[in-house]
Amino acid sequence: MKIASRNVNWIRAVLAKWFYDRVKKNDRDIICLQETKAFESQLPAEFRFHMNDYNRVRHAGTKPWYAGTATLYKKSLNLISSKSHFADLEHFHEDGRVVETKFSFSSHCEEHSDAAILEKENNKIASHSSQWQWFTLLNIYFPNWNNRSDWTEMLSYKLKFYEHFIHYINTLRSNWEDIITTWDFNICHRPIDIARPKENENSIWFLPIERAEMDKLLENWYTDVFRHFNPDLSDQYTRWSYRAWARPRNVWRRLDYFRVSQNIIPMIKNIIHQTSVEWSDHCPISLELSL
Repeated sequence: MKIASRNVNWIRAVLAKWFYDRVKKNDRDIICLQETKAFESQLPAEFRFHMNDYNRVRHAGTKPWYAGTATLYKKSLNLISSKSHFADLEHFHEDGRVVETKFSFSSHCEEHSDAAILEKENNKIASHSSQWQWFTLLNIYFPNWNNRSDWTEMLSYKLKFYEHFIHYINTLRSNWEDIITTWDFNICHRPIDIARPKENENSIWFLPIERAEMDKLLENWYTDVFRHFNPDLSDQYTRWSYRAWARPRNVWRRLDYFRVSQNIIPMIKNIIHQTSVEWSDHCPISLELSL
């Protein structure tokens, strides 16, 4: 299974012919998009035509031209459930920042009730099987450094979002869920993840108080997949400023991640930063699983 993730920085800006050609050529099973900035009614008709092999779950939020996430998945996949309505969590819901999907690996569609899912997971635990039966995928666009769309201050909102997020995934994990998360996290975790770390140590995206939130994920057994396989590989970034020729000079930050619950690591075949793909300030990242 191949999962691609990308912050597209307004989906309508990237929906040119190359986008559809690349989707067809890469043949990803799941495509996670962040910062789509569009409601369903704003998607062009050709998007529905070219992406006909995929179903989609979208979280557009309540504000036009702001944030938004979408998960596209091949119609051949077994979707157990999806969630894009988080009215009980304002930080998740209002800006359209989270899409949650659950997929089964069985060859036939199965009963989708919570009781059936729980029974299946209990059977898996009892048998000590190392093979998954289903997993939860969270596609997230985390708050960034700007003021919010209502011009309120962002940093405290951003930190509160992380707090809600860690609590939420730990709740899922307490129910024995195998979790894959992909996101534009809007934080550089380590000095190796940012160009010129000394000069940026007091900059948003790299503040100690932000980076501590990434430490909490490690403390809670959520592995940074790229760093797991490439612990010392430097100059590996996923987002570049449009200014000062930052991308040709490869000077910027790694803000896009796959993080997974640790039991998933043995299933991972590869993770790639597709740095040659342009038409956004972020590049796609791709995860390949052996299932």
